[in-house]
Amino acid sequence: MATALAYTAHYSHPVAAVREAFRTEKYWQDRIAAVGGPGARFVSLELDGEQVRIEVVQSIPADLLPPAITAVHPGDLMIPRTELWSGTTGSFEARVEGAPAEVRGTITATDEPTGAVAEVSGSIEVKVPLFGRKIEEAIGERLTELLAEETEFTNGWIAEQV
Repeated sequence: MATALAYTAHYSHPVAAVREAFRTEKYWQDRIAAVGGPGARFVSLELDGEQVRIEVVQSIPADLLPPAITAVHPGDLMIPRTELWSGTTGSFEARVEGAPAEVRGTITATDEPTGAVAEVSGSIEVKVPLFGRKIEEAIGERLTELLAEETEFTNGWIAEQV
């Protein structure tokens, strides 16, 4: 059974500015360098009209992982991640290389008076008997921290571009 993922990103810029950043390769390269973790890398950005498809590989260093995860998967976690955006809605998928762990979900962005708000809703699934739920919870905690770091980075990056 999967563990729910929920996060709300608050941007200090309108949806249009966030979407424009997401359409820029430099943004993704800078974001991965800033918050992607050791060995992280930008893979690709594809634009097709309103659609944007992004592929990156992120990592979580082993020393930031709880023992429940390092017991099953020693070393850093390498996490290929794909996001697909069309207008103000997006979807994402991520998996852990060498482990039966997947994260998927959707994102819906709206404008508010103070800037954009993006609602993230998804699930984390780790297919490991007995320990799967505990690992899902640990991944969820770290993923929520990462989403907050990405939001903060995005706010700063857009501000620098103006």
